[in-house]
Amino acid sequence: MTFAVTSSSFKDGDYLGKDHILSSDFGFGCAGGNKSPQLSWSGAPAGTKSFAVTCYDPDAPTGSGFWHWVAINIPPSVTELALGAGSAGGTLPAGTLQTRTDFGAPGYGGPCPPEGDHPHRYLFTVHAVGIDKLSATADTSAAVIGFQLHFNTLAKAAIMGLFKR
Repeated sequence: MTFAVTSSSFKDGDYLGKDHILSSDFGFGCAGGNKSPQLSWSGAPAGTKSFAVTCYDPDAPTGSGFWHWVAINIPPSVTELALGAGSAGGTLPAGTLQTRTDFGAPGYGGPCPPEGDHPHRYLFTVHAVGIDKLSATADTSAAVIGFQLHFNTLAKAAIMGLFKR
């Protein structure tokens, strides 16, 4: 079986709905619901000891993209994150740790590309990890998590959402 990720919130390649867009609380000029999308995955390889979920915008005009969400140490028995699980007030599986995004704090931060820019791609990736826990705190940067995932990921699956304003 192939490792795959799906979402009931959006289809691969579709535009993300307003519920998932950054809220006005962040001050970037967007007024969405800032809810992380529902994600489900299946077909994890043998030896998977935990999962990690990331959301990354490679199109952000930063020179290094933009990390919107990092959740690690998700137990191996988990195959779904509910709508809003990574957002303020959301419920993540026991043991899951959200780490710092490029917004400067842990937790989901929705899309809000510069006005008039081309559609940005938001890659929601589930990593099947070969160790129980990555070494991190809530303040660990997405780059450090990415480094650890590079050496400990057995397989990964992604689904892409788009957004333009």
